[in-house]
Amino acid sequence: MKFTNLKLTFVFILASCIFSQAGHTQDSTTKTSKLTQEVTKLRQQGATGLKTFLKSHINDFTSPQIKTALDQLCQQRDCYASQLYWYTDIEQAKAAAKTSGKPILSLRLLGRLDTDLSCANSRFFRVALYPNSEISQVLRENFILHWQTVRPVPKVTIDFGDGRKLERTITGNSIHYILDSSGRPIDAIPGLYGPKAFLKQLKQAEVIATALNKRSGTEYENLLQQYHLRQLDEIQNQWRADLLKLGIQSPPQLVERANNFTSPPSASVAGSLAISKAAVERPIINAIQPETLDNTPNPLAILDQATWNRLAKLYQTDAKLDGNSIALIQTKKLPNTTTKTNLSRVISNFETVMALDTVRNEYLFHRQIHQWFLQGNETSDVNQLNEKVYAELFLTPSSDPWLGLANNDTYSAIDNGGIVDNSASISR
Repeated sequence: MKFTNLKLTFVFILASCIFSQAGHTQDSTTKTSKLTQEVTKLRQQGATGLKTFLKSHINDFTSPQIKTALDQLCQQRDCYASQLYWYTDIEQAKAAAKTSGKPILSLRLLGRLDTDLSCANSRFFRVALYPNSEISQVLRENFILHWQTVRPVPKVTIDFGDGRKLERTITGNSIHYILDSSGRPIDAIPGLYGPKAFLKQLKQAEVIATALNKRSGTEYENLLQQYHLRQLDEIQNQWRADLLKLGIQSPPQLVERANNFTSPPSASVAGSLAISKAAVERPIINAIQPETLDNTPNPLAILDQATWNRLAKLYQTDAKLDGNSIALIQTKKLPNTTTKTNLSRVISNFETVMALDTVRNEYLFHRQIHQWFLQGNETSDVNQLNEKVYAELFLTPSSDPWLGLANNDTYSAIDNGGIVDNSASISR
């Protein structure tokens, strides 16, 4: 009798647990459904809708469901840390810019900003720049934000055969364009900059955008030309001053590069242009791409690596992460990092390569973009300018579907070089 009662009690407890779990699952599904409806409605209200959502869920930011809903509302991964609203339709962004009188900051990237595996630089933006307290405030108050995919981001999965896999993205770069309310380019910030350096670029762009907003016709054109001439002169002067600090009395000239490629640049050359992402991607690129006889001129050759490193140290403070960015990094799982000392080393290494990217991007890429604006060289249309940037600066032209990873001149001993192309069937 006692055994029977014990058995019945156990069955009752088990049934209660099952019903409780089912109820919890149902509640979770209902909550997710309600959040999806809320996000769909508030997304249509732009930045105002984001403010409403943040106010309603101010105590729930640690909830995975709320974080996912925020990413959908903002169209940006880890939006809870930046709280920035992004348009994905340029026409809607232009309409918002005309209404508000603000310029547009338009990000072009490989992949999507709202997914974890977008291109490396866009991931760094989400950690180092967008959550930064000063930067997020400037972006939120003074710019209309927009992003657009240039092409899908290439992904590589290395299967070790024992249940372990390593998944990464390779190649590609990202760029922020400053556009007026009609969508015309005013300036561009190529690649990754340290937070303070990026903030400086934003403030300069905001000043010229505000001034141009009051001009039209010839006055607009003249003012834009004056701006780029002034920026170009400042870069040239700063270049000489920085190298003099390093004891280099006769610095090499920063001159326009002509890229007349007979074949697409290799991924290894293109990948070397951005140090932060190269640190992540280089081992994989070197492993899957054999050595080639690529003679593509590398703009970094203007200085040796040791001198670039010394130059970057002059701007180390511009690459310091703030508390918000560090807090975001701490929430993410890092391989082989179990102590605060290890984490500090990871952050320090990231800041070092970010400083290096900052000086390279400013002295080589941004300087070239200013030169193009002065020449009126395909700079009045953002799509044409973007094609030029990716082809001539980032060395990943849209004409090369394989982003420099497939080389017809190198033998791989694999049928068709390992290329499988189902793009036509996928696009249909």
